Amino acid sequence: MPPMTMSDLVPDQSALARLGEAVRKRLAANPAVYHANLEGMELYAIGGFLSEQECAALCGMIDAVAKPSALHKVDYASGFRTSYSGDLDPADPLVAAISARIDDVLGVPAETGEHIQGQRYREGQEFKPHNDWFYTTESYWPQEAARGGQRSWTAMAYLNAVEAGGATFFVRAGLSIAPTPGVLLLWNNALPDGQPNEGTLHTGLPVERGTKYIITKWYRTRKWC
Repeated sequence: MPPMTMSDLVPDQSALARLGEAVRKRLAANPAVYHANLEGMELYAIGGFLSEQECAALCGMIDAVAKPSALHKVDYASGFRTSYSGDLDPADPLVAAISARIDDVLGVPAETGEHIQGQRYREGQEFKPHNDWFYTTESYWPQEAARGGQRSWTAMAYLNAVEAGGATFFVRAGLSIAPTPGVLLLWNNALPDGQPNEGTLHTGLPVERGTKYIITKWYRTRKWC
């Protein structure tokens, strides 16, 4: 990890604003992308982004690496995030290909993307309301600043249908999205001016019956390391 400078400790608001505008234009020009008309956040979706075979393979990979999900300063036993998760092997040909496809949809440099993380939610498991961006007043921020800075965009794909429950609920937008295999969701974690967007607050509602599998890839302001 390279040594930190003072500029690394300050979120690059102008960079986030420029990135948001560039991705916004790219998604608008893609006929496969659906733009959800929401007040307070930018949310997009692509149906059939992953094939049935890809979804099945990814579910198997998640089962192989899944461990109790970690979260900054919050113990698993707290019940805040009770899923099991793990990073997928970036060198695996399927994972690498999917990662590159997500990069291409957004039009962002591959080096700014974190490794794809797989998550598995079994009955009763959930992720309570949270934002994906980092709170710069927290003690973890200097470490995250040195690893690539603030998170910009989130890409999340559903891998299977869930018998009951397990929806993604965007709290402030009042929007609930049920898991649909192969669908990719994309949202901007920043406001148009580059400030973190409180309107992206979301939760993984408890799975009531069955199991939910998803993959998530987060992007940073600078090169992720």
